[in-house]
Amino acid sequence: MAFEYQEGYIRNSRGVQLFTCRWLPFSSPKALVFLCHGYGMECSDFMRDVGIKLASHGYAVYGIDYEGHGRSMGARCYIESFDNIVKDCSLYFKSVCAQEEYREKRRFLYGESMGGAVALLIHKMDPSFWHGAILVAPMCKISEKVKPHPLVISLLTKVEDVIPKWKIVPTKDIIDSAFKDPVKREEIRGNKLIYQKKPRLKTALEMLRTSMNLEESLWKITLPFFVLHGEADTVTDPEVSKALYKQASSKDKTIKLYPGMWHGLTSGEPDDNIEIVFSDIISWLDKRSSNETDATSQSQVIPVPASGMIPRRTTSHTSYFCRRAQFHSAM
Repeated sequence: MAFEYQEGYIRNSRGVQLFTCRWLPFSSPKALVFLCHGYGMECSDFMRDVGIKLASHGYAVYGIDYEGHGRSMGARCYIESFDNIVKDCSLYFKSVCAQEEYREKRRFLYGESMGGAVALLIHKMDPSFWHGAILVAPMCKISEKVKPHPLVISLLTKVEDVIPKWKIVPTKDIIDSAFKDPVKREEIRGNKLIYQKKPRLKTALEMLRTSMNLEESLWKITLPFFVLHGEADTVTDPEVSKALYKQASSKDKTIKLYPGMWHGLTSGEPDDNIEIVFSDIISWLDKRSSNETDATSQSQVIPVPASGMIPRRTTSHTSYFCRRAQFHSAM
């Protein structure tokens, strides 16, 4: 299906210029999908394949780079308040939904890693507004394997307002840990819009607090969702997705765990693996995109096919039009 790609900018309530992008099919879309990217990531390049894949299957896809991320203005990857990210995304996404041609369309959130937390918090702001969410290796609970000692959290909290932007939080190379395919890994490393330095102190604490708060309120999640996770993921523990699936109050919830796959299910796996992940995502969306869809489907765990059943990747015949805009960033 033919579609076009567009870019633009908006200003948030704090006057910061934020980059937005969209992949729009030429025909009336099946539904709207809104992208929430991960920590340090961005939408136009890193999540381009998600936009292309969904738009080529008839979905209007909208993305936004958080303040300080990608092509948006702000100190690089500095999260002063996680609530600001959630509010910025919610306001922009709802402004799109309010457009005349979209008012009758179903609305879905799509979050990867930290973006999963953003998507869930957007849902919690207005639980009845969204028709579903795709959550890829979401950050919605701190694994017991890596949860900091309360004393460490207390000490860091005492200095976060003194040195909030200091890049002092030790971390392993996330790109090496998240993306299995070595060629794709180096392509991602070469993306200069992706933040690849140490996390800032305030940013790390905001992410920690957000994860811990979500962990305590997973039962409040009520929207239909499909959570996907690689069983070999060492960035976000698959047990996190299992906890979400078990504790959420959603009547329509689906989980699929992929043996041997890493964190970057849609961008860092071999092509055949990526193809089956997208096939699962599109199948889930297609079943829920009609206004006549019954949202009370039973919960399910999708079995993973045997290795010999994974389909080969096919070539897309999609038309792709790209209009680039200039961007500026502040360190």
